[in-house]
Amino acid sequence: MKSITIKGSKRESVGKVSTKALRNAGMVPCVIYGGDKPVHFSAEEKAFKNLVYTPNVYTATIDVDGQKIATVLQDIQFHPVTDKILHVDFYQLFDDKEITMNIPVKLTGTSPGVLNGGSLRFTNRKLRVKALPANLPDFISADISSLKIGNKLFVTSLFNDDYTFMHPDNTVVVQVRTSRNATVSADEDEETETAAE
Repeated sequence: MKSITIKGSKRESVGKVSTKALRNAGMVPCVIYGGDKPVHFSAEEKAFKNLVYTPNVYTATIDVDGQKIATVLQDIQFHPVTDKILHVDFYQLFDDKEITMNIPVKLTGTSPGVLNGGSLRFTNRKLRVKALPANLPDFISADISSLKIGNKLFVTSLFNDDYTFMHPDNTVVVQVRTSRNATVSADEDEETETAAE
């Protein structure tokens, strides 16, 4: 999985006053959990652009005053009006410790059901997986080239030895449903056959 480096500096004081001063200076207060003790630091808001405003998923290497910590984004808070980032929580990664993450699903192939007028319902664009950090994929590939009208692709058909899905086996990732266009064309065929008789 790709990683993004974010430079930060340790926060000496943690509290409302210092947090407000940080935000006024265009900085975001952050915390890294999962280690021996939480690491409080701040980073420029623009440093999070490639981590937050993207459909892709990345791990983040946090460089706090020269100390590099491998992490994953755990939680982010936005201002309800301005949408500015208020606070970011990270979780520290360890090579031998499994973590759970939402990974985007990428569709491959062309569905014959869609070509016949069916509508594609992509219900689960991200799937929650559990794996060691080294085994986390950038995305999960789902082949839809065998989906006809009425077919569903379940999470069970995407199983992989590197990671475990945290969803029930009957979770539908994508399906092809009958659309009005497909139904109308079928009715027209019936009418044509009746007229021919």
